[in-house]
Amino acid sequence: MADILYTYKTSVYANITNKCNCRCTFCIRFLKDGIGDADTLWHQVNPTKEEVIEAIRNYDFTGFDELVFCGYGEPTCELDILLAAAKVAKEEKHLKIRLNTNGLGNEENGRNIVPELADMIDSVSISLNAPGSEEYEKVTRPQVPDAFNKMVDFAVECKKRIKNVKWSIVDVLPEDEITRCKELSSKTGIDLRIRHYT
Repeated sequence: MADILYTYKTSVYANITNKCNCRCTFCIRFLKDGIGDADTLWHQVNPTKEEVIEAIRNYDFTGFDELVFCGYGEPTCELDILLAAAKVAKEEKHLKIRLNTNGLGNEENGRNIVPELADMIDSVSISLNAPGSEEYEKVTRPQVPDAFNKMVDFAVECKKRIKNVKWSIVDVLPEDEITRCKELSSKTGIDLRIRHYT
């Protein structure tokens, strides 16, 4: 059985689904089965809401103050589980909640989910991956139309309601694309984090 909760570096992560609406060319899940202390993050069957909540309630979070929803799938593909689990983690374990997402949750759920997220999520990290639609389509291979613009719209909506919102890219992008990502960050007022690709 795959790990629902795992630690990586200094954080605890919740791996609530393997569903994803992108097929990113660099996705780590195509390179190895696990991260951090998880032997595998591939669920044979995606966990139920009850299983995720039970895992959170039974986990010893001593030394940790944040739970990050990020695993081998896109957390907003299981919005009901995400919100319910975040509520338990926040109210019963007194944790801060971070969501790592591809930013396509509105499209996935057919509505603006940001108000629902804002009730439970303290910070959001959105994978920008590229500075424009053409590059984004090539590297992210989204399963939804006009994905880049929808991701940007989602990020802007998050910025209105959630205190800490960031875009992230990896440092393997060409320098001109990194520059354009910085320009988009400046234009929208959303901070950009440049991660080292490992």
